[in-house]
Amino acid sequence: MIAALTGMGLSAAAGLNAYIPFLLVALLARFSDIVVLPTGLEWMDSWWAIGVGALLLVTELTLDKIPAVDSINDAVQTFIRPSMGGLMGAATAGASTLDGSTWMQEHAWVGVLLGVVVSGLVHTGKAAARPVVNAGTLGLGAPVVSTAEDGASVGIALVAVFLPVLVVLVLIVLAAMLIKVFTLHAGLRRRRSRGRVAT
Repeated sequence: MIAALTGMGLSAAAGLNAYIPFLLVALLARFSDIVVLPTGLEWMDSWWAIGVGALLLVTELTLDKIPAVDSINDAVQTFIRPSMGGLMGAATAGASTLDGSTWMQEHAWVGVLLGVVVSGLVHTGKAAARPVVNAGTLGLGAPVVSTAEDGASVGIALVAVFLPVLVVLVLIVLAAMLIKVFTLHAGLRRRRSRGRVAT
């Protein structure tokens, strides 16, 4: 159960920024015994993987704060963030140090599937919200919202690793925010279509 919660929390963090949870897991595996990577995923704590992850993180942190470019970045990340969520699910599902459960180790595909779904949903909400924020603030909100998302990704990843029981609360809050984003998005579309009809 703890492994599943950790995986879902890290996957949710990956939905906001793919590289923050990756680097957290890689660095913890490299420099501590808090995370022990399962067989087949030991490459994650190699220097080359950490270096590439750090470079991609800097790129993501930059591009995501530029209005209009952030939406293009989100389109590209549509493939990357859910994949990273699946990787986080796989990395934690096979980590016996998290809860000593063998069920998640024997059924690692469950962690991967949960990771892809959770990360994909969070990413979808993020990608849908950003154009609304940009339009409503004339682009000025992009760096502010992006910085908040990065901070949330760090916070969620840390909670997932060190206080995984709280991941349930984090997922409830994220679900409520997703519902709000899609409600706002639908309302904006209705207003636009009414405006077109009126003209």
